[in-house]
Amino acid sequence: MSAIDQIRDTVTKNDVVLYMKGTKMMPQCGFSSRVAGVLNYLGVDFVDVNVLADADIRQGIKDFSEWPTIPQLYVKGEFVGGCDIITEMTLSGELDQLFDAKGVTFNKEAADKIREANG
Repeated sequence: MSAIDQIRDTVTKNDVVLYMKGTKMMPQCGFSSRVAGVLNYLGVDFVDVNVLADADIRQGIKDFSEWPTIPQLYVKGEFVGGCDIITEMTLSGELDQLFDAKGVTFNKEAADKIREANG
C-alpha cells in the first residue's frame, strides 16, 4: 500500500486524525503540541499519526492535502488545516461548529474556557 493509499485509508476510517510531529502524549514540535493540546483539552477522541516515524507518510501527507506544513487536522475525511487555522477556529468558535456539524463529541465548556482565557 502506498503512503497516499495509507493516508486515505486512515482519514476515511477515523473521525478525527492529526498528522503531527511526535504523538499526542509526546509532541515533538510546538505547532503539533498546540493542536494536540487543544484536541486533548477539548476531550476529542483522535488518532495521532507521527510523521517523524515514516518519511513516506511525512511527504505523502503534504502531497495528499497539497499543504506544505505539519501538523494537519482531518475531520471526517476532510482536511481542516494546520496550527494557525486550528488556533483561529478554536478562538472564533468555528471549530465547535465544525465538530457539531460532523457529529464529533467534544467538551463545549472546555472550548468556552479557551476562548475566555484568550479573549
